[in-house]
Amino acid sequence: MSSEDLRPSPDALLLRLHQEEEESHRSRGKLKIFLGAAAGVGKTYQMLEEARALKKEGLDVVVGLVETHGRKETEVLLQDLEIVPRRKVEHGGIILEELDLDTILVRHPALVIIDEMAHTNAPSSRHEKRFQDIEEILTTGIDVYTTLNIQHIESLNDIVYQLTGVKIKETIPNRILDIADDLEVVDLSPEELLQRLQEGKVYIPTQAEEAMRRFFRKGNLLGLRELSLRYAARQVEGEMLSYMELHDILGPLTAGSRILVCVSDSPLSEQLIRVGQRLAADLDAEWFAIYIESPQNMTQSESARAQLTRNFEMAEELGAKVDVISGHNIADELIAFARAHNITLIVVGLPRKRRLSKIWKGSVVTQITQRSGPIHVLVIGSTDIDELGHEILPSFSKFEPTAPFVGTLLSILVTVSLCWLLKDALGFVNIAMIMLLPVVFSGIMWGKWSGILASILAVAALDFFFVSPSFTFAIEDIRYLPSFIVFVLVGGITSFLADQLHWQRESARSRARFLSSLYLFSKELMAARSSNEMLILITKSISEAFECKVRIFLANKFGQLQLVAPSDESGLIEERELGIATWVFQRGLKAGRGTDTLSSTKWSYLPLTANELIIGVLGVSLNQTDQLQPEQMHLLESFTNIIAISLAKI
Repeated sequence: MSSEDLRPSPDALLLRLHQEEEESHRSRGKLKIFLGAAAGVGKTYQMLEEARALKKEGLDVVVGLVETHGRKETEVLLQDLEIVPRRKVEHGGIILEELDLDTILVRHPALVIIDEMAHTNAPSSRHEKRFQDIEEILTTGIDVYTTLNIQHIESLNDIVYQLTGVKIKETIPNRILDIADDLEVVDLSPEELLQRLQEGKVYIPTQAEEAMRRFFRKGNLLGLRELSLRYAARQVEGEMLSYMELHDILGPLTAGSRILVCVSDSPLSEQLIRVGQRLAADLDAEWFAIYIESPQNMTQSESARAQLTRNFEMAEELGAKVDVISGHNIADELIAFARAHNITLIVVGLPRKRRLSKIWKGSVVTQITQRSGPIHVLVIGSTDIDELGHEILPSFSKFEPTAPFVGTLLSILVTVSLCWLLKDALGFVNIAMIMLLPVVFSGIMWGKWSGILASILAVAALDFFFVSPSFTFAIEDIRYLPSFIVFVLVGGITSFLADQLHWQRESARSRARFLSSLYLFSKELMAARSSNEMLILITKSISEAFECKVRIFLANKFGQLQLVAPSDESGLIEERELGIATWVFQRGLKAGRGTDTLSSTKWSYLPLTANELIIGVLGVSLNQTDQLQPEQMHLLESFTNIIAISLAKI
């Protein structure tokens, strides 16, 4: 092997330079996580012992929040440490104590101790979760020590449920563990932990008894212990591979796997996303989360759209590349994407489809496996009791009395009236053809359900008014029966095709509208001659594209954020809204509605970043019932990128 073969590639050199530059200019605080299999293994005790040792060495250490749970040995370790008073919050007539984030930021110690990383904050807190408080503290250069139990890691949520039968609600995204500088496993055997429980060193006696009966069983503890050790080993392996790559140490090469997870508006997708993330981590693989937008899922309920948004947010938090694709056939579009992106494994959920749909065209999973070829397909069944308990019969909630069905009924009545007046001149065959008109009309105007309803009503009207004996649903001549069946089939097929065309038209129109608005926006923005003209254009374009109100904040010469558009609201901006926008400007993170930070406001705020410099903040306010879909959110982020670059030039 020549020396040229051993020379690092340009990409590897760039990666090394980038990593070394990040290390040398690092301003973010360091994060150390004390990880345990369960409560009571000694995470807080170990963390406080290290904090005391560092304080003796002269380091500025404060305790932000530590839960002792009445353990005397833990309380003793707090005696010589500075403790930041907790922030008191009233909620539902109860006084809650939370981490005082602002006091810690003002105090700015070298190291802060914060217990129970996965804790959910009180409703009025700045962030929904405590790990978000920790993230903000880290951005200011303060080091953080914190504790975490293995069951609170998002990607392991479904495994923990299988092991213990307990659904953990408080979880943290894996990206938090990825940014940790140190991960220390605090281990204790199940026998020792159960002994501590019996002695009242973990919970008070009544709580300990309940815990041992439900969660702290030996089998559960063994499984959680194995899970924590395996997870820590995988983290160490990842650090070792990064070290080998940084120092050009030859080692085994990755197989270059790529994983595709099929996402839908079902809660089962959360489990699929976690499985995909774990597989990607184990294989060191790139992975995608894809949603296929098709006529089958065009009419989503509000809860289904909210679930889809949550699924996409989870996938992005766990490191997936998220995309939305439109197509008539879910299986065809999925296989086409997989082949175009060299996917080696597709992860799909076992469908709980309605029986009639399965008989008619088979399940999507069957179609995917039949057409996958060399691509492996992993089918995951639900482990959630709620998901398994879904009904398999058709849901008739879509047939609520709304305007489309009133219109369908009126179109049938008008057509029947005209045919009745002209029945002697037309004859039955012509009347039957004319009765197809309201069926096609309803299908085109209001979708397949209206068309199917129209076909049923049309057949009933033909039988009642125009088939002997009149004014009854009895059929004197049985030869009319095949005609009625064909009529219903033709009406149903026509309505279905009309519905397909309607969906295709709306989908194409929506995409064209957004792409056109983005193109015209960038073109007009480049032609703007002044900052005022540019701000007016930005406000107008975004409000029209997303049907929302818009606010633009820019920093003045003193570095303070102020509202610049719309100018007529500059003196009316609420102090709280300005505070949220200022926080976004300082941190470079999204906040407001639709996020986990200060989500009680009706405004969503996004930072305007150009060349890694935050120059301002964009605020949008949708109607209370509206929620941006993932594709629309990506488009809005594209708008912010163009806005930031254009404003930076001026």
